[in-house]
Parts: sequence; structure tokens; C-alpha cells
Amino acid sequence: MTKLTRGIFAILLIGTAWPAHALELTLPASATETEARDSTLDQEAVPTGPFADGTLPVRIVEGPVTRRAYRIPSSGMTSFQILAPIRTQLETAGYEVLLDCETDRCGGFDFRFGIDVLPAPGMYVNIRGFHFISAALPGTDSAVTLLASAASGAGYLQIVQIGSDKATVNISNVAATPEPQPPAAQSNVPRTPTPQTPGDLVTQLQTQGRAVLHDLDFAVGATTLSSTVNPELATLAELLQARRGLRIAVVGHTDTEGGLQANINISRARAQAVRSALINTFNAPAAQIDAEGMGYLAPIASNLTPEGRDANRRVEVIVLSDDG
Repeated sequence: MTKLTRGIFAILLIGTAWPAHALELTLPASATETEARDSTLDQEAVPTGPFADGTLPVRIVEGPVTRRAYRIPSSGMTSFQILAPIRTQLETAGYEVLLDCETDRCGGFDFRFGIDVLPAPGMYVNIRGFHFISAALPGTDSAVTLLASAASGAGYLQIVQIGSDKATVNISNVAATPEPQPPAAQSNVPRTPTPQTPGDLVTQLQTQGRAVLHDLDFAVGATTLSSTVNPELATLAELLQARRGLRIAVVGHTDTEGGLQANINISRARAQAVRSALINTFNAPAAQIDAEGMGYLAPIASNLTPEGRDANRRVEVIVLSDDG
């Protein structure tokens, strides 16, 4: 028995699509659930090949979808070591492996952002070191995808199960421990009714050269982040790690209340706080990030209305150059 499988807990994925047996997967006893998202009915694009020539081959599977992410404390564990025992269990249960690849063979950055991934910090993906497996149960519409990534001191695992009947996930001996969320703070940064996803952020930077960052927690008048728990910052850091020729500027903006110099100082300090979070929390390369403040000199809405002033109080990312 390997170190990885000593002391395990069982995840039972039970659905009426598998009347003869249940799929039982085992993880280290130290694993904790960090993120969950379920859909009673959804379409999941299950990759069947690596990203190549601008395309990710997929098989569309319909049905209930169960998504779970786990954190496994460990030093030196690779993403392959996380997934290898689970792949064996899938094959033993009769699943056919559709795709088994690691970072570059999967398609690197393009593959990572072409698949369904739970948001950080629940699921962390090292863009330079991840492993992916997809598998399907022949004769059924049930499929499973596995994504593993290793970071300093911990491994992260995502399990997505798609089937004709919604799976029930039972975890024994381990209590779920989601990341604590900070108390809500009154914010000077606008909230949109439907915030963009991390994928939207990457698309906007690629197509428009700029994107507004959402859900940054700045208390009124404050220049420090109340929380750095933000999927967009994690995604932006991954993008910078993957594209070392990419340089960006984090730019703060305000409304017209107060003097110009005071607003420039506040907007610059907020941009610098975001830059520090990218570097210190998400390990983004410092040399690729500038920070500046424009005060109220670049509005995107009228400062004559509360809604306009709220929209103008923002932090955005500008692409400066991309040399590969």
C-alpha cells in the first residue's frame, strides 16, 4: 500500500444509472472538501483529446452534474500521484479512459481554460503542472472527469461526475471545510448583477486589451483589500505565469467626489494593493505587473448619478504588451 492510499475515506457516487454497482473512489484521509457546485440538469463538455489547432475535442454529456474540489495536505506530491490510484479505481469499476494527459500534452493554458474548473481558492490549478483524466462508463451516459494540481505543501483535486441520475455524494470520516468568507464590507468598487467569470476576464483581455475586476473588497475610503479571495485574481495570476511575455497595468479609478490629487492617491493605492495580492497571494510574476491610479480622469459613466459614480469606482487591468 502506498503512502497516498494509507488511511482513506470513501466517496460514494450512487445513481440509478448504475443499478449493479456503485462507484467508490478513495482519497487520503487528510483530504478536505473545499468547493461544491451541482446542477440538476446540465450539459458538460467532456474532453476526449488534447487542445490542438485551436480546438478542444469534447463529448457533450447531458444530465445531473456533481462537482467537488478537495485539498490534500502534502509535501512533494505530484499531480500524477494524486490521480494514478483514482484512475485504477475507475478502470476497475468498468470505466473507459477517454483522455489521460498532463500539462503540455493536454494543451497547456488553452486546455486549462477550455474545461470546467471550480473557482479558486477552492480549486487551485498550477498552470505549469496539472494532470487531467476523463472517463466514461460504456453503454451509459455517465462520465467522470478528474483534474489534479500540486502546489507548495498541498495537492488539489477536482472530481466532476455526470450521469442520467443525480449522484449522491457521501463522505465518511472527513468534514467539509470550505474556505471561510470574510464579513461583507461596504465597497467602493462596483458590483454588477451578473459578474463576469474568470473565463470572461481572459477573453476580454485577449480581445479588448482591458477588463474591469469585479468583487474586490475595499471598505469605503480604504486602500487595502478586505479579502483576497477572488477567482479573477487567481485566473489573472495563472495567465501571467503561463505567458511570461505578457505585461499588464492594474489601474485604479474613482468618481469625482473630492480633489483630483486625493483621488489619484486613493486609486493608485488600490491598484498597488491589487498588484500586491497578485504577487504575494497568487504568485504572479512581479516584473509583469505595473500599478497606477487615474483618479477621476477616465470615467466610463456619468458622475452626475449615483449609478454612474458607482461604475466609475473601479479597478481594471490593461494589457501593455504580449511578446509571446
